[in-house]
Amino acid sequence: MPQNQIFLQACRGERPARTPIWVMRQAGRYLPEYRAVRSKVSFETMCRTPELCAEVTLQPIDRYGFDAAILFSDILVVFDAIGVPVAFNPAPQVATPVRTAAELEALRWGRAVDHLGYVFDAVRACKQALADRVPLIGFCGAPMTTASYMIEGGGSREFEHTKAMAFCEPALFGRMLERITTLLIEYLGQQVAAGADALQIFESWGAAFAPQDYRVHVLPHLQRLLREVAPLGVPVILFVRGNASLLRQTKDLGADVIGIDWSIELDEAIATVGRERVVQGNMDPLTLLGPPELIEQTAKRIVEQGRAARAHIFNLGHGISRHTDPAMVQHLVDAVRSA
Repeated sequence: MPQNQIFLQACRGERPARTPIWVMRQAGRYLPEYRAVRSKVSFETMCRTPELCAEVTLQPIDRYGFDAAILFSDILVVFDAIGVPVAFNPAPQVATPVRTAAELEALRWGRAVDHLGYVFDAVRACKQALADRVPLIGFCGAPMTTASYMIEGGGSREFEHTKAMAFCEPALFGRMLERITTLLIEYLGQQVAAGADALQIFESWGAAFAPQDYRVHVLPHLQRLLREVAPLGVPVILFVRGNASLLRQTKDLGADVIGIDWSIELDEAIATVGRERVVQGNMDPLTLLGPPELIEQTAKRIVEQGRAARAHIFNLGHGISRHTDPAMVQHLVDAVRSA
């Protein structure tokens, strides 16, 4: 078991001696040591090289002493299992989007264990390198978020093709999400088998759909994913970006921890999901571009608001900006730990 247990204690609904902290994208471009590694290899090579994954996963642990590490990878590596090439330039790009029934059926739909072994090797390499200092979080994208990249051909502001498929060909959209969900269940299971101590599901584009449309077209697949990974025996965090409008729908899906983004005050989110729930979040990541006084005030306010929940894990409301000064991250960590 990890020597530092406070993140897992909070996930279990216990109230540790202090509020645990980690941040999304904590191993990334804002760190000079990450950029040094990245200057030598492509992003794709980093994701597919377990030793490099372990090296960059540990960089923020070594620098800041975060209370949890998160595996360095990308939600779209799962496309390797279905035969969909994706390039990162630096944003993900899918050259051949999947928008018809024929294109869906033409995909390989292989098993994670057969095509994503480098991810599970990376989990093992991270666990060995961490030497039980802190827990390791594995992750995946939620079914709709994952599918949207395949349908749109990359990121999107309007999600026109994704929503058009859901509205005009709901059976096709449902079949795509069903198959992706099956893959993700196995993918997360293999991460846990390799040693992941907790899991986070990223619904990065949940706000793309209106609440009613999300309930009809998306929620059943997310619910199935959470239901079928629950027996893995590790805490599961559900993070839905833009979740102010979706908290009432997602709060009872079975996640152990509800991730809160910065679109809602944490105390309001706690009132919505219930004080008996564990929450994670939720400082606007761009607050870290502000002065130290603002970072400290905001961090302490969020820690205080978090005391209303059963337990609280401090995090940002989305991934850390690559323009962040690493010194401000240290200031954040110190502010949370002194709150």
